[in-house]
Amino acid sequence: MQILIIGGGAAGFFAAIACAEANPAVRVTILERGKNVLEKVRISGGGRCNVTHDCPDARELVKNYPRGSRELLAPFLRFGPADTMAWFERRGVRLKTEADGRMFPTTDDSATIVNCLINNAQRANVTVRTGARAERLEPPKPGNPGWRLWLTGEPQPILADKILVAAGSNTAVWDLLAGLGHRIMPPVPSLFTFNTKDTRLRELSGLSVPNAAVKIAGQKLAASGPLLVTHWGLSGPAVLRLSAWGARVLHGLDYRFMLVVNWLGDVSSENALEKMSATRLESGKKLVRANPQFGLPARLWDSLAQAAAVPADRRWADVDKKTMLALAAQLTEAQFQIAGKSTFKEEFVTAGGVALREVNFKTFESRCLPGLFLAGEVLDVDAITGGFNFQAAWTGGWIAGQAMAGLGDNTR
Repeated sequence: MQILIIGGGAAGFFAAIACAEANPAVRVTILERGKNVLEKVRISGGGRCNVTHDCPDARELVKNYPRGSRELLAPFLRFGPADTMAWFERRGVRLKTEADGRMFPTTDDSATIVNCLINNAQRANVTVRTGARAERLEPPKPGNPGWRLWLTGEPQPILADKILVAAGSNTAVWDLLAGLGHRIMPPVPSLFTFNTKDTRLRELSGLSVPNAAVKIAGQKLAASGPLLVTHWGLSGPAVLRLSAWGARVLHGLDYRFMLVVNWLGDVSSENALEKMSATRLESGKKLVRANPQFGLPARLWDSLAQAAAVPADRRWADVDKKTMLALAAQLTEAQFQIAGKSTFKEEFVTAGGVALREVNFKTFESRCLPGLFLAGEVLDVDAITGGFNFQAAWTGGWIAGQAMAGLGDNTR
């Protein structure tokens, strides 16, 4: 039996190894259009490779997927982060868990993961071809019982009994699948930072707060978590989470919208006023701008106080009600005009791909075309940063590999 895998990334390699190890009688070939395989694995996590996330509860795990959370629950129960960790450790790669739950190889080197996948594919007799770009794909039909795949520059097709498409966010491959009848959800960016030229942030690049709340004015989109000021605007987990859940809405707004920031997290304007009123009584002789409150960084506090029209020489005892209200507003409902986005480092993620209702998530086989399997970012599945996108790739690849090998749910 001949298995072809289009895409030499995380999902493609994991599926190839799972299939070949489970059924040595099959011939598995990975076709990668680029010069090198596993490039995204190599650059991820700043070159350290954030393999997965320490989240053993599948029901909690799926909460990190803006698209695909319902469909991935059962697959994660079959092969989740603990299974990923065990898979790599059985092959000599130990993982470590950092304080925020992200898991990396103990070597802090993505080459450890890349080499593990390449070496195990070789041991399983998986063939890897680079510079192999899929150009045309034909499903089985009377007289031609198998799949036929044409590569760019090659006149004769490659024959296969089953095909897995794991080519990531690849427009050309999506076009092939659309031509075969699959519905492709329009791709839009996810996981991006917000651009703003607001003067309150001009001198604050590199500053962060541990727990802010952010929301889009006029939309039911909100998130919380660490917030980072950059030289182009706002970033950090809170913004990235908001960008992921709001990917389609923000695309529709052309990335121009009003962002409302509560620098104090869940502290309300009323509570902020109460706390500042107490400070006015207890520390009336101290200068407002030189006396940061709520644990905020001094530079941020001073910038927000300036925006509330607090003079540099104003003491707490001399702050009037109007100024107090203005300061509370800057702290808990500061508005920033966003005018554009920036990609989050190299970890560009796309929302979009094959419509999920067209996939059987027990096997990751197409519901439209028997013998065609789909895994990884070719599907309309994406997650926030933290190892979750890789976990979806490992899970989808493993289940698809098992299914293509003809094995049931209980094989590990």
